[in-house]
Amino acid sequence: MTVYVPEEFTPAEEDILRRYFTNLDGPVFALVNLPEVVKGALFARYSRSPKSLRRLFLDEFVGDLDIEGDTSVDATIGLERAEELYEKVFFEYGDDSVAQLGGVHLACEQASNILTKILEWGRIMSYLEQSTRYISYDARLGGRYRFHRDPAILSSRFGTRYVGDMDRLFDSYSVLLNRVTDHVRATVPREAGDSDFVYRMATRAKALDAVRGVLPAAALSNVGIYGSGQAFEALLVRMRSHPLPEARHYADLMLHELRKVIPSFLRRVDLPERGGRWSHYLAATRENTSQLVASLFSDTPVDQAAAVELVDFDPDAENKLLAAICYPYTNLPEHQLLERVRSLGPTERLALINSYVGDRENRRYKPGRAFERVDYRFDVLSDYGAFRDLQRHRMLTIDWQSLTPNHGYVRPDLVAEAGVADIFDDAMARSASLYDAMKDEFPQQAQYAVAMAYRLRYSMQFNAREAIHMLELRSSPQGHPSYRRVALEMHRLIAEQAGHTAIANAMTHLTTEAPELERLAAERRAEARRSST
Repeated sequence: MTVYVPEEFTPAEEDILRRYFTNLDGPVFALVNLPEVVKGALFARYSRSPKSLRRLFLDEFVGDLDIEGDTSVDATIGLERAEELYEKVFFEYGDDSVAQLGGVHLACEQASNILTKILEWGRIMSYLEQSTRYISYDARLGGRYRFHRDPAILSSRFGTRYVGDMDRLFDSYSVLLNRVTDHVRATVPREAGDSDFVYRMATRAKALDAVRGVLPAAALSNVGIYGSGQAFEALLVRMRSHPLPEARHYADLMLHELRKVIPSFLRRVDLPERGGRWSHYLAATRENTSQLVASLFSDTPVDQAAAVELVDFDPDAENKLLAAICYPYTNLPEHQLLERVRSLGPTERLALINSYVGDRENRRYKPGRAFERVDYRFDVLSDYGAFRDLQRHRMLTIDWQSLTPNHGYVRPDLVAEAGVADIFDDAMARSASLYDAMKDEFPQQAQYAVAMAYRLRYSMQFNAREAIHMLELRSSPQGHPSYRRVALEMHRLIAEQAGHTAIANAMTHLTTEAPELERLAAERRAEARRSST
């Protein structure tokens, strides 16, 4: 059982909330009886707010809703009615694909930054995660810093040390945030025409980006998830097999709430002969493979490697891309098209690609699916903060190793420039020491102790069309410097190592330079929108 800090609501607030949320006192709950556009807008605001979803709803959305006509609704006891409805549909029409047609907006609050990555595993779900750029994490929840308190750790010989070391990491974060903010404002002048609000928001975001690495992976976050019944079933089966106790606990909480909305779609999850056997299969294969790999490679020293390595690509990619471009416009089989495009001259080849890419006015204008014919696989070593941002991309295959302090950490230059490198380094040492103390007894939970500045190794495999989307997005000027470096290096390797210059050149909205205040332009646009309404 995880330690959850429940919110307090007045009787009047409870009367409103129970119409739209499946419970009022738990960290996991579903949204019901709301227009889809409201649920989407609520989730969008959620990622940039320090508030819980229910509090955010009360403070910013209730005033725009007509809540007078639905006083009889009580979503917290809606299970029986939902069961009757979905039971009929699911069993009358029968196959698994029916479960693709019922979707749920689900909030998972006070989840660790280890758990958030487990929640965001699925490809065909949508996620919004609380941002470290817009929210100061030194705000307390129930009088305590916001970090996961694993019951097994708290009751062990490490309990007192764990809480004490976590508190000190958050203390360091708070000191660093204020000192770096002061430094940025002292060294980056406010431009003429910028309001004090815009300047303060942009400089604060700069500081938040620089110091987020001190936060431990135990830091709590809120995640909004939208998915079909089928997608939730796959996620829950996987979570119920996971070695991390927090993941299994949240799986139970999620299943309970989802059954209030789409019960029949999730009937199999905890049936011993169905979902139970599926979860057992996943757990067994994970454990058996882990043990075998350990026996084969545990004594192998780690080679030095570049932070971003292109480990696999197709030397014949350009020809395959050209054939895929031509395919829907001919009646020829693909092997014949491949033979034909190999004989084309440089001018013809370039004309085909230019015609297919066209004039991209912005990065949302994406070339077609022919670019999905080409794949890249990268091995990446970056700080955990960058990984947590890149991991949310879904049109790719990503896998990662356990979070440890063994690969060292990244200290932003801005921290040293602000004269607080010693505070940052001391926090890293404390984080590593706590991990080392816990790792043998708690190999999974020890990850909570690792600060986000520490490096993690992960692999990313994606096609060229996803590369265009991801690298343009993650190189944008407002992006975090950590993942911008990864995106720009991937682009360079595609162009230079793979030699796929035509594909690299199709990324016409890649940005190689970043302004001093990454969020300044975005804050200006936001203020302009506020002024026009």
